[in-house]
Amino acid sequence: MPVTGSLAQAVQLRPIQPEDRAFLYHVYGSTRAAEMDLLNLDDTQKQAFLTMQFNAQHQYYSSQFPHAHFEILELNNEAIGRLYTDRHQHEIHIIDITLLPEFRGQGIGSALLQKLLDEAASTDKCVSIHVEQLNPAMRLYKRLGFRLVQDGGIYMQMEWCPPYSRS
Repeated sequence: MPVTGSLAQAVQLRPIQPEDRAFLYHVYGSTRAAEMDLLNLDDTQKQAFLTMQFNAQHQYYSSQFPHAHFEILELNNEAIGRLYTDRHQHEIHIIDITLLPEFRGQGIGSALLQKLLDEAASTDKCVSIHVEQLNPAMRLYKRLGFRLVQDGGIYMQMEWCPPYSRS
């Protein structure tokens, strides 16, 4: 069932805390589940691999984006995903936006992205994101008006700019 505007508005953001690490790992793992199903590894090996990859990603994001907003998405006080953004003078860069599988496809991601686009438009900024080429969310980004600015092979750099933007 699609999320109504009011439900999408009910999504709150809060800064991540150290006690959110297990939840963030769960969110990360949900993005790799299909890939893990293809690997000839036992559950212990899969968990070790995912833990290593999660820690590497977390460290990378923290070191490469020291001024970013790392936030938990909550709906009715329940953590449902993460949103990491890095704001600059002329750009809002979406480092990561991920919802747990049971909250995908309900309009929540669209509403969050639209809020970022509205913020960007009101401040004459572009919004950028790197998206895996086969990520189903690619359709959403295109529908919202993001355009391809760089084909990086696996990752596509997409950008949205307000119509009157200098970019």
